[in-house]
Amino acid sequence: MLQIAFIRENQEKVINALAKRNIDAKSAVEEVVQLDEKRRATQVELDSILSESNKLSKDIGELMKAGEKSKAAILKEKTVILKEKSKELADKADVLAQDLTQKLYTLPNLPADIVPAGKTPEENLNVFEEGEIPVLHEGAQPHWDLVKKYDIIDFELGVKIAGAGFPVYKGKGARLQRALINYFLDKNTAAGYNEVQVPHLVNEASGYGTGQLPDKEGQMYHSTIDDLYLIPTAEVPVTNLFRDVILSESELPVLYTAYTPCFRREAGSYGAHVRGLNRLHQFDKVEIVRVEHPDNSYKALDGMVEHIKNILQELKLPYRILRLCGGDMGFTAALTYDFEVFSTAQDRWLEISSVSNFETFQANRLKLRFKDKDGKNQLAHTLNGSSLALPRVLAGILENYQTPEGIVIPEVLRPYCGFDIID
Repeated sequence: MLQIAFIRENQEKVINALAKRNIDAKSAVEEVVQLDEKRRATQVELDSILSESNKLSKDIGELMKAGEKSKAAILKEKTVILKEKSKELADKADVLAQDLTQKLYTLPNLPADIVPAGKTPEENLNVFEEGEIPVLHEGAQPHWDLVKKYDIIDFELGVKIAGAGFPVYKGKGARLQRALINYFLDKNTAAGYNEVQVPHLVNEASGYGTGQLPDKEGQMYHSTIDDLYLIPTAEVPVTNLFRDVILSESELPVLYTAYTPCFRREAGSYGAHVRGLNRLHQFDKVEIVRVEHPDNSYKALDGMVEHIKNILQELKLPYRILRLCGGDMGFTAALTYDFEVFSTAQDRWLEISSVSNFETFQANRLKLRFKDKDGKNQLAHTLNGSSLALPRVLAGILENYQTPEGIVIPEVLRPYCGFDIID
């Protein structure tokens, strides 16, 4: 959530920045500022009345001590009127504050200066590319055919149990899945991330804290009886560990990693590009989350990018890094880098990770602060990234490592799998 003081003092800057997201925010910003002015004016009037009421209460006490009950009675009548007026103003201030908050929830984060302008994924900026695209043997297949051939993932069985988008992993497919999770967690913890296990359902406050609500409400599974949401990413519960927390500056940075299943409705996703593992309703992902001092957050983002590069280098998968344009960037991010692996069998790039700096956007919602050297509370910066999301990494391994004899397991994963080929 953008800070109201910043919007009030930088209206044109906010409007121009959101234009990079292809949003005409002029009327929304004006409405936010007007609501804030009304709220502040109401609060000033309320404070004045409360101050007057307090003064009258003291005067009444002095008059009662002096035995001047008739004068005290007159002042008591005034306090009754002031009490009614103060309640009226307090209710009005609460409504205005709620309206202001709801309006602020609709404004996305401001893109960082280096975010390229653009409306579509085609306008994202390719900033790095590495790895050789393998030349596959004649008759090479996409992963949805390979998993049938080797009986390692059963999409139809998942349909029977839950519906489309809920695969069942079997045999060496399940073991490879577990191997990837353990490998990713080991890489993350070796890099200094503290592993946590977190709930897979969250309350509404947690959804609002990280910005999934109200923006992504239609894409989240909602258990209405208990008013809990299945998590779309470990980012939500892990970052909410710090909701309403004030850290000391010496505690920064905070680095966490977590493995969770993720649940996304993905409404409106159809076609060949979402076939097989390319788009699922339930999938596994390992996440990294950082809480940083504002002065260090972009250096930390660069470090996260290098960390994920190292994992893909060890997996020997061809990949590229995109700096997302304003029109393709998520609601809460100030800057995002997407990692994509190349699927040779599908002849297309598959997104496997997004790494983002949210600056103070999430921290403002979460009330996540740190006490600086001067003893003042400041909003922290939050960052997160997939390290990594499993389905498309698995698709890339299955397709790029296929041979006529079977699917060769990347060397770095063999100690985790306990086998070196799926045949």
